[in-house]
Amino acid sequence: MFDDKSYSLKMDKTIEVFAKELSSLRTGRANSAMLDLIKVDVYGQQMPINQVASVTTPEPRMINVQVWDQNNVALVDSAIKKSELGLNPQIDGQLIRLPIPELNEERRIELKKMIKSMGEKCKVSIRNIRREANEEIKKLLKSKEIGEDQEKSFEKSVQTITDKHISIVDDKVSSKEKEIMTI
Repeated sequence: MFDDKSYSLKMDKTIEVFAKELSSLRTGRANSAMLDLIKVDVYGQQMPINQVASVTTPEPRMINVQVWDQNNVALVDSAIKKSELGLNPQIDGQLIRLPIPELNEERRIELKKMIKSMGEKCKVSIRNIRREANEEIKKLLKSKEIGEDQEKSFEKSVQTITDKHISIVDDKVSSKEKEIMTI
């Protein structure tokens, strides 16, 4: 039988990934999640910063990275410099301070475009999941496991789930844009 729950869960996962990507964007306010996507090459493998250091935000425009192992300070420093965040780390022993500069107007506009395109990618993924679900419904109809009435009701249910998830993405996009445009 057709299970729309599994498709709804796939869409939830897609939105989760999207939300994580959004939280890693630099908005002019210090946010430890900005460093989540940066990997450091330590102990022969790529590790997220939060597995080699404590990340805190003591002030609205400052992130502190307290590196646990003195030998990893330079590696964390270079990983942050290589990232696309445009931050300038200041090293003080095992503490790396990351001052977050104010966003200028053109950077804000650039970020808005990035957010929109991330949102579009997420919506495309959701629509692909919908297509997958509809294909399964067609197969069930073809193999006579469901009737045409059931097919219509399943398709309607899948569309409702899709619409709900797409509106969640739109809400996240618009609230992130508001956050960026707020000085």
